[in-house]
Amino acid sequence: MKSIAGSIVGTALIVGVLAVAGAQGPKDAVFVDSKKADFKEVVPGVKKAVLWGDHDAGPYGAFTRFAPGLKNPLHTHSSDLRVVVIRGAYIYKPQNGKERRVGPGAFISVPAGDVHTSGGDAKEGALFYEESPGKFDLKPVDKK
Repeated sequence: MKSIAGSIVGTALIVGVLAVAGAQGPKDAVFVDSKKADFKEVVPGVKKAVLWGDHDAGPYGAFTRFAPGLKNPLHTHSSDLRVVVIRGAYIYKPQNGKERRVGPGAFISVPAGDVHTSGGDAKEGALFYEESPGKFDLKPVDKK
């Protein structure tokens, strides 16, 4: 009798889970062409087209454009940033390290709190996909 009751309860749980999943409906694939995306300026020389999530609260994913020759001053972010460059180059320089040019097809992960500068290629700027588990912010660091 216990095994029948257990089977009934187990079946009821599975049916309940499937009913809830079905009520939410299937999710559709999302396609966004970076050439047609709706970019908005977030800081001078930096535009973003948020693809998913909430850029102001996080997590989120976005296409980001750096204007040609952009040089963001020394700064940090509250959350990790993961970047894959699509076009141009993302120029990254840690406070006490070597400048890195991150080109098309390359990935960089910038940890929260990392003190660095960033910018775009002098001629092309940069177009990249960026995602973060938290909100986007750019906190300037005083040079001491």
